[in-house]
Amino acid sequence: MQRRTVAFSKDSSNLFFHILTKCNLRCKHCYINRDEHGRETLDIGTIKAWLALFLDRAPDTNLIFLGGEPTLHPDLAPAVRAARQMGFSSITIDTNGYLFHDILEKITPEDVDFISFSLDGATPATNDAIRGKGCYDACIAGVKRAVAKGFSTSMIYTVSGANIHELHLMPAMVKDLGIDRFFIQVVGIRGESAGANNDLQVTRERWLETVPLVAEQIAETGITVTWPKVFLNPGEVFECAGIVADNYFVFPNGRVYRCPLCEDYPVHGLEIRDNQLIPTTTLNETAFFKLTIPEGCVMNKLVQPGNITYGPDGRPEQKIACCMLKQEIVPD
Repeated sequence: MQRRTVAFSKDSSNLFFHILTKCNLRCKHCYINRDEHGRETLDIGTIKAWLALFLDRAPDTNLIFLGGEPTLHPDLAPAVRAARQMGFSSITIDTNGYLFHDILEKITPEDVDFISFSLDGATPATNDAIRGKGCYDACIAGVKRAVAKGFSTSMIYTVSGANIHELHLMPAMVKDLGIDRFFIQVVGIRGESAGANNDLQVTRERWLETVPLVAEQIAETGITVTWPKVFLNPGEVFECAGIVADNYFVFPNGRVYRCPLCEDYPVHGLEIRDNQLIPTTTLNETAFFKLTIPEGCVMNKLVQPGNITYGPDGRPEQKIACCMLKQEIVPD
């Protein structure tokens, strides 16, 4: 198996395009904040116009259609086909598995590179407590339908204090599903979870003793596994993707962020007005990217410091990596 750190660079970019914020679910850890991201459902003309803003980077850009739930958008299929014609490097649809508007009948495996399903528990009891009653069965059924139709599929498991106890059950569960990739995400304390009285964040010790081991076990089943670095090793240098890479998080109200941890606040570095991508002129997220602190990521320290621990001398015991820094295992 090939193990590597997936470093970000100017040679490739990711466009996370939220075409609506409407969703049929209300997941406890959802990062969508409609007061900050808007309640609009973009029409197909606007979607195409906004995609065109990134045409100069399209051949090097991975495009991810998001929501809310993107399959709730009646024009997702023509949006996907338009993106393919524009030449984006890869196209992914992130979905909760309900697959509205018969989306699997309206696109082909040649139109998208991946359909990515979100599942947050190895059992219905754990997953549905987070995502809603019936979501587990709907997601598994959606995966099976997509695989049967020849789509390349992936699965996202957002690790939190509410479900890390079941992560070790996932290798056996996904082995026979036919998925191609497995993504382990770390919960972000923003959106629905911001300000909540909960224990969603996972300690460094529990993360490190659980996630890399399970990732290796899943890779042993033949599935490529990707997960966030989160905690830098001693001596590793912190780098911010906001400086080093081109990543864009686009929301229906026109805000364009470069850092996902900033999304609860009106500090977006770019915005789309009259179908033009322009920099904001007030204090914005780019001012934070260049700051250097012992804790590593400045935005993590500001908005979700619960994953940082300090020694008796008051110094942080570890640096938090940029949330875009990933680790990966590719089966031979």
